[in-house]
Amino acid sequence: MTLRINDTAPDFTADTSEGTINFHEWIGDGWAMLFSHPKDFTPVCTTELGAVAGLKNEFDQRNCKIVGISVDGVSDHKAWSKDIEASQGNAINYPLIGDPELKVVKLYDMLPADAGDTSKGRTPADNATARSVFLIGPDKKIKATLTYPMSTGRNFAEILRLLDSCQLTAKEKVATPANWKQGDDVIILPSVSNEDAKAKYPDGWKQPLPYIRIVPQPK
Repeated sequence: MTLRINDTAPDFTADTSEGTINFHEWIGDGWAMLFSHPKDFTPVCTTELGAVAGLKNEFDQRNCKIVGISVDGVSDHKAWSKDIEASQGNAINYPLIGDPELKVVKLYDMLPADAGDTSKGRTPADNATARSVFLIGPDKKIKATLTYPMSTGRNFAEILRLLDSCQLTAKEKVATPANWKQGDDVIILPSVSNEDAKAKYPDGWKQPLPYIRIVPQPK
């Protein structure tokens, strides 16, 4: 199963460090970020989980829940969480899914179907492709995906920027240009006629090319 943007995020029920969740029910009517890790007690992932814990308030402000997943069991997660807090200065404040049977990582196409059904005996390198981020909207559809190598820690400031763009463009008929950040100018979608654009933006727009119409970010 290959997952693409605008596909429905697969639903599942799983044990987490905060109890059992049904994924779609847990998301509710807001947004969610699911981010995966190849194994517990790995150095780069330790820094990432701590960094996200420190940013939880930023995700909360955006009505976006956070859930991590690592290809080990919940009992290992709880022991790992102590290392994360001690070394990163932030306690884990969101659920971390246990996936010792590899069900969720295979459901999300992060490991092949023939990868087996247990995390035991598997090394981080065996699970190297379980390094993805999925942003999921209130409609339970995948809005964005990113996959990183094990050697590169994820930039969660960029993921927040991506979330801002996804939320803005889901609400307004605009797109965000390269390096956009909250408050910067945006681009009117090509599908919006000039007539409709004038109704929305009576002060007009900048048009450096016939197919680029630039306006201030809608409030």
